[in-house]
Amino acid sequence: MTKLDYKKTLKDLYAPPSKNVVRVVVPPLRYLMIDGHGDPNTAPAYQRAVECLYSVSYTIKFAVKRGSEGTDYGVMPLEGLWWADDMASFSVERKADWKWTMMILQPDLVDRETVETAIGDVRRKKPLADLDLLRFETFDEGVCAQTMHLGPFSEEGPTIARVHEYIAANGSLRGKHHEIYLSDIRKADPSRWKTVIRQPMKESR
Repeated sequence: MTKLDYKKTLKDLYAPPSKNVVRVVVPPLRYLMIDGHGDPNTAPAYQRAVECLYSVSYTIKFAVKRGSEGTDYGVMPLEGLWWADDMASFSVERKADWKWTMMILQPDLVDRETVETAIGDVRRKKPLADLDLLRFETFDEGVCAQTMHLGPFSEEGPTIARVHEYIAANGSLRGKHHEIYLSDIRKADPSRWKTVIRQPMKESR
């Protein structure tokens, strides 16, 4: 059986340094995605979205493992794109106004048929209300600045500011704020949480 570790294969994207901001070029990657809005701490839609993403992603993983090639891999971490219609109001004090796309990266060997079969399997076993909102799409992020945030989400402010300062010195902001959640927050001490903070940028010429 072949065992793949995509976090190692894509190490430059999923294991940035925490002490400085780095430039990366993110290639087109395929994700399971679901959109929503509201405070992630309280909005039922957020919890439903996360449950749908993980349920289908694990179903895909086991289907691939049972397949003729017998390939096994670890399900990739949850990721989120965050924004507001009025970015001037995008703040922790107004989380109810936040919009988001939650997503989980899928390996190259996963195709649309595999995804659709997995969604059907999940629907038969556990009819989750938001399965119809899932989509399987290629996301092409391009040039980004990123770093690793260590600690709780509530303390991300200075880390995000460092990313924005790097971009201001080398170009300008574009796209949506992107976070990758590497820790199991149900088990890990908040002081040890690891979150990749990524922001697409337009480089100055």
